[in-house]
Amino acid sequence: MNILENVDLRPFNTFGLNARARFFVELDDAAALPDVCALPCFNRAKVLWLGGGSNILLRGDYPGLVVKMAAKGIRETARSDGTVLVEAQAGEIWHDFVRHTVALGLNGLENLSLIPGTVGAAPVQNIGAYGVEVKDLIRSVRCFDLDTGRFVTLDNAQCRFAYRDSLFKQEGRGRYVITAVTFALSERFEAKTGYGDLAAVLAEICGGRPPCAADVAQAVCRIRRAKLPDPQVQGNVGSFFKNPVVVAERAGRLAAAFPDMPRYPQGDGSVKLAAGWLIDRCGLKGRTVGGAAVHDKQALVLVNTGRATAADVAALADEVCGQVRERFGVELEAEPGWV
Repeated sequence: MNILENVDLRPFNTFGLNARARFFVELDDAAALPDVCALPCFNRAKVLWLGGGSNILLRGDYPGLVVKMAAKGIRETARSDGTVLVEAQAGEIWHDFVRHTVALGLNGLENLSLIPGTVGAAPVQNIGAYGVEVKDLIRSVRCFDLDTGRFVTLDNAQCRFAYRDSLFKQEGRGRYVITAVTFALSERFEAKTGYGDLAAVLAEICGGRPPCAADVAQAVCRIRRAKLPDPQVQGNVGSFFKNPVVVAERAGRLAAAFPDMPRYPQGDGSVKLAAGWLIDRCGLKGRTVGGAAVHDKQALVLVNTGRATAADVAALADEVCGQVRERFGVELEAEPGWV
């Protein structure tokens, strides 16, 4: 196992914050996890398990071991009654995996196209976009349990998925290392186009013919590329803030004061608001603090203009949250976690 020291982490975090790892291992075989745990530099309390680095913000140099989960592999494990189970290793690039399933004629993940990160990180955040959350497609998650030193498989219910949340961000944080995810995909296509301007872009692509999953994926990519900066060009972590969820009474008062405010009723009677709209209405597009900025096309995204420090990002995020709180009485919560 190749243990590197003093490794530059800028290529491994999509915001591009300057940091170095004291020790670094790239793991291309999950079966070697027990060996990683036996390394002299392994300290469970200080190890950072790293996927695509698209949902973390680094405060500074990391004093412990960073393990880059890089195992690849995709395989069909079962097929029955129109449902196909597909297992993907944690190191697979998420968008590449989505493209692969769409090319195979398997449906369900197309709305989640072009989300940065890896397959292994998808369950942690319960990633979602354009009316679809990954929890609706996950059958099970394969993990290495650091408590027992054994590999375990958790079913969907055991993962305790919620909006941008899961067991792996709560009680299971620091215990379970995700090594593979099994998805239940469908041979039958059912378009989900009720979110944002997806239906309009899809109609333009199809020109009157019935859409397919590849068309939806193309439409999602077109929208995302028009609104969101490419992390390879300008550092960012995608959506920086969660869409806040408020009680129906509060949503009603906001609707009366701001009739054009987007609102998305939830099944439990609460209402989800659009964080990007709230930030935009505060006039914060293009706002900069040091080298960090609110993206000028999508207020939900904070970007690195090329010289951002962790302090810049934290100060800008605090300012955004403060202005939204002051104007709308709504609390914003950041999606990425600080390390």
